[in-house]
Amino acid sequence: MKIIGLTGGIATGKSTVSKYLADKNIPIIDADIIARQVVMPDRPLLAELVAYFGTNILLPNGALNRAALGEIVFNDSKQLKILNKMMDPAIRQAIKQRIKELKLAGYQLVCLDAPTLFEANYESTVDYIVVVYVSPAIQISRLILRDKLSMKAANKRIQAQISIEDKRKMADYVIDNQGELDETYRQVDHLLTIVNSLS
Repeated sequence: MKIIGLTGGIATGKSTVSKYLADKNIPIIDADIIARQVVMPDRPLLAELVAYFGTNILLPNGALNRAALGEIVFNDSKQLKILNKMMDPAIRQAIKQRIKELKLAGYQLVCLDAPTLFEANYESTVDYIVVVYVSPAIQISRLILRDKLSMKAANKRIQAQISIEDKRKMADYVIDNQGELDETYRQVDHLLTIVNSLS
């Protein structure tokens, strides 16, 4: 089984590519969804986060208030590192388990959709690293528009990740998502031709 590691920067259009792959019946292991699952109210990890960051990261119903936690960690790189260190084992275990299940089910190709693929050191988990790219200027304007953020808040979120220019240099394949959607899809089709031809 081959694993495509799909990544990019925040607001570069990675989800568009991920959805297109899913539409082609390629199973997607979404690290963001897994990250949400491991902090559900019934999971021990949420209690650990509350013990460290305080009860203000909870919603009235006991679920994680992601916005409140984001305010803490995106304004303090030390706190972001601590959060990532706390969450990493549970996320990594869940991803490993999902890969195992898909392999047993007989899938030949799967995609690990991980925005922090490089930051979390998942390079060795995948066979082929794909970066969805837009210029930093387009990235910040899309992020401000999408999440209704100020320029300062958008910059903090972008700076919390490895720069998109650096990610592009570390990729096996780059999908340029600055043009029309059809052009993005054409690049994905080309990527699949390449990956399927690898032994």
